[in-house]
Amino acid sequence: PRPTPTMRRLLSPSPAFLLSTLPRLTPSLARPFLPLAAPLAASTPLPRRAAAAFTTTTTRAVATEPPLVETGAAAGQAPNLGVKKGEFPPRDGEGKVLLKSMSLAELEGWVERELGEKKFRARQLYSWMYKKRASSFDDMTDLAVAFRAKLKEVAAVDSLVLDGVRHSADGTKKVLVRTAEGAVVETVVIPGEGGRVTLCVSSQVGCALNCQFCFTAKMGLRRHLHAAEILDQVVFVQRMLDEAESEGSRLSNIVFMGMGEPLHNYDNVIRAVNVCIDDRALGFSHNKVTVSTSGLVPEIRRFVSDTKANIAVSLNATTDEVRDWIMPINRKYDLEALMSVLREVFPKKGRGDNGSIQKKVFFEYVCLKGVNDTIDDAKRILRLTAHIPCKINLIHFNQHDGSEFEPSSRETMLAMQDYMVRKGMTVTIRHSKGDDAMAACGQLGKPGDRPGPPRMRVPQKFEASVKNTVERKPRLAREAK
Repeated sequence: PRPTPTMRRLLSPSPAFLLSTLPRLTPSLARPFLPLAAPLAASTPLPRRAAAAFTTTTTRAVATEPPLVETGAAAGQAPNLGVKKGEFPPRDGEGKVLLKSMSLAELEGWVERELGEKKFRARQLYSWMYKKRASSFDDMTDLAVAFRAKLKEVAAVDSLVLDGVRHSADGTKKVLVRTAEGAVVETVVIPGEGGRVTLCVSSQVGCALNCQFCFTAKMGLRRHLHAAEILDQVVFVQRMLDEAESEGSRLSNIVFMGMGEPLHNYDNVIRAVNVCIDDRALGFSHNKVTVSTSGLVPEIRRFVSDTKANIAVSLNATTDEVRDWIMPINRKYDLEALMSVLREVFPKKGRGDNGSIQKKVFFEYVCLKGVNDTIDDAKRILRLTAHIPCKINLIHFNQHDGSEFEPSSRETMLAMQDYMVRKGMTVTIRHSKGDDAMAACGQLGKPGDRPGPPRMRVPQKFEASVKNTVERKPRLAREAK
């Protein structure tokens, strides 16, 4: 817009004009002028009313300054160099654009608008980042030297740094990556039959939902991951598998079941998911990408319209009393609300080019000894899921330090499975992998010394079923960097 006289005077303000105008600005507009205005206020006589207005404005602007994100690795050690909230495309601590946060269409527009290049350059760049998995602009040998020079000045290929790998005896690997401000994000490589590999990616640093059986929840939510930081987990692991090509392993499945609630970070997760299933990018089948949610009802409805990827629902209880306790999100979206939206959107026939074509919901059910593992629970699962085409996946609970819960026995889980199968339900049991490296389901993250979310009150009838704390027995895990 054409600058107004007031805007011109703010760009080159006289002391009198700045001090008289500042109190009329909103806190967000006033904040950039505070470093300049404060010395002037100390040396310039002001009428009492003007001085009071200036003090009020300064206090309000400072109070609304967004706090730096404090993480376990960086707290008290370094300034926050992470990306700025709300900025798109996001930038790293050096001010460089995180290219993987953009779709191909957005990248084409950015290359034209910011670099003055043709759209086909963006398509070349996109292919180098995802198909060829380049780690630097120098690797992109068919891009013009001048174009690469421009990119080096303003953009970054990777948003994360590899921090280490922990190996489990069963072949599972926990890959630790570090963000720009020092937060550690964990992603898990799970080997399968025939060289197939499943990657469990994280969508947040920590988690806000406070599920009582989950170790990640003890961190609280530190921050959302940007799409680039989610996608780089996939790209980093693909590079690792490329280097170990002789082992014959290939990344075949991606599950959003790591740190965080994916649908709480909806926009970044949808961006990442759609790049994963884009044939011009990572090129996974939509049937091989699954996003798990604890039950954010409005986002479930959006998800099935915005992507063809699969959705899984973490159920874990058959009554509101138990689910309110172990999954506090149920207090906002109870079982009836959750099941209602699933009955509404499944089975899906697809909505245009982007709509989901998933035919069955995947329900995940962590079995907790004496809490949710009875035949009565199995009966209630069948009643809850009536008229919802679905599959049930019973999950072995993986213990961690401080947990009140214990895993259900194998016999108990088999009894639940047998009862539901005899009633016509498809039920599988997911056995633990990576437990000795704290890489199993529900074990990711590092709470650190900062206080975590409060523990929920245990319903009286379950007090005998849980312990005050469970000290995890240490197991050997070797770490390679």
